[in-house]
Order: sequence, then structure tokens, then C-alpha cells
Amino acid sequence: MNFLILGIDLSICFVFLRNKKSKIMSTKLLTKEHDQIARYAKALGHPVRVYIIELLSTQSCCFSGDIAEDLPIARSTLSQHLKELKSAGLIQGTIEYPKIRYCINKENWERAQKLFGKLLDSAAFTKSQCTANPVVQLADKI
Repeated sequence: MNFLILGIDLSICFVFLRNKKSKIMSTKLLTKEHDQIARYAKALGHPVRVYIIELLSTQSCCFSGDIAEDLPIARSTLSQHLKELKSAGLIQGTIEYPKIRYCINKENWERAQKLFGKLLDSAAFTKSQCTANPVVQLADKI
């Protein structure tokens, strides 16, 4: 079974990523920066996590119970979202028994901003580099 997105066969991509001994992987095309930006992107890949980042960016810190009051989700679900953001290094938690106080990890947040900025700047292209717009073509077929 093949998965096609914008005409790209994703099954090939998955095989490439799983095969750590492949020639391409061994040539070090994927750097630590690639790994880090992918980790940040994964952590920000859910609307609740984006909301949490926005909330924490407007305050110096916030307790998990206060965040739970703002969101219509179970505390266990909130805990998983906070765990994902913390695992990526975008936030940090300090235990102040019986609560946990969460803050943006400013050092890692600045690094994420630089990496995303670099990625978005390098991804900018001119019309001469791309003759067709695959997103429009895909939309026309739907």
C-alpha cells in the first residue's frame, strides 16, 4: 500500500528513515540540527501544545492546575502534552509540592526560533525554481 502526498510516495520515505545503515544516512546528510528541529516541530504539532506555549509566553510561569482550568481536557491529557513539551526542551518544570510550576525554557526556545527561521529562510524559493504549484494541483483533483 502506497501513501501519496503531493505526488510523493511516503512509503519510500519511511523505509529510508527506518534504515539507519543506509548509505545516505551514513554520509551524514541528516545533522543534529535536523534532529532537533524535527523534535521541536513534533512537540508543537498539536494545537493544545501551541496554546500552552502561547499561555506560558504571556506569563513568567504557570502551575499545571491553572493551565488545566483554561483547557477543556482531562488533567491526564494535559500532563501528556506538558510531558511532550518538556521532553523536547521547550518548557521546564519545577516541583513545588504538591504542584509543578512550568515556564518556557528560554535558551531552547531561542534555539528553536533560530532553527525554524533558518529552515523557513532556506525553504523560500523563487518561481524559476518551481514551475508548478503541487498544492493547487492537489486541490484541483479533490
